[in-house]
Amino acid sequence: MSSTDHWIDLNADLGEGFGAWRLGDDDALLDVVTSANVACGFHAGDPSTMYRVCRRAAEKRVAVGAQVGYRDLAGFGRRRIDYDRHELRDDILYQIGALEAFCKAAGDRVRYVKPHGALYNTAAVDVVQSSAVIDAVLAYDAGLPVLCQPGSVLAARALEAGLTVIGEGFADRGYLPDGRLVPRNRPDAIVHDPDDVVARVVRMAVDGEVIAVDGTVTPCPVRSICVHGDTPGAVDLARAVRTALADHLPVQSF
Repeated sequence: MSSTDHWIDLNADLGEGFGAWRLGDDDALLDVVTSANVACGFHAGDPSTMYRVCRRAAEKRVAVGAQVGYRDLAGFGRRRIDYDRHELRDDILYQIGALEAFCKAAGDRVRYVKPHGALYNTAAVDVVQSSAVIDAVLAYDAGLPVLCQPGSVLAARALEAGLTVIGEGFADRGYLPDGRLVPRNRPDAIVHDPDDVVARVVRMAVDGEVIAVDGTVTPCPVRSICVHGDTPGAVDLARAVRTALADHLPVQSF
């Protein structure tokens, strides 16, 4: 990677409320992040929430990505569902198109695609579901980058299909030695100490590696860092992460 293209993106999952229920402080996070993964109504989000976040993102010049997930509002998209490849492709295509309508109304467009929750984790290791994600992006716009875990099945197959892949690291998630995320049902799934989070983020962004839960130094070449908006103190943590990253690299969207 040359010095001219050495930069880092900071993203967050936004628009994850539904109806009267709100999750996280979307407006505050839009002042910090450079990319917004907007829920498209299947695992979370609704039309009014999608439109509101797209308008605010356009005002703040934050890139909007389609955060596509399983059709699972009750489970917040965090329960694996076995899909037919073509049915999953169509569900993902539907979500991208819905978000694009609100982006267009806000004077912008969808700029990338990121799977959410159980779809993210499954597509990282499963050929059928990763192929469904790729099929949807190719059908909609082959110029859209895919935001996913580096070294995953989805990353490898997307590159083979000619798509742009943006490797993503997670600020507050534990990693297994093979580079996968620690399952959320384990006590070491989340990193709680803000200083640890900031140090991990800088190491991922600058050195392309992360310390796994067993102490292993694991390769993790990333161009985008995800901060979760639904954790306590999320906005302050996001600000601290951005400040630390900016000391080492330009912070910008891809």
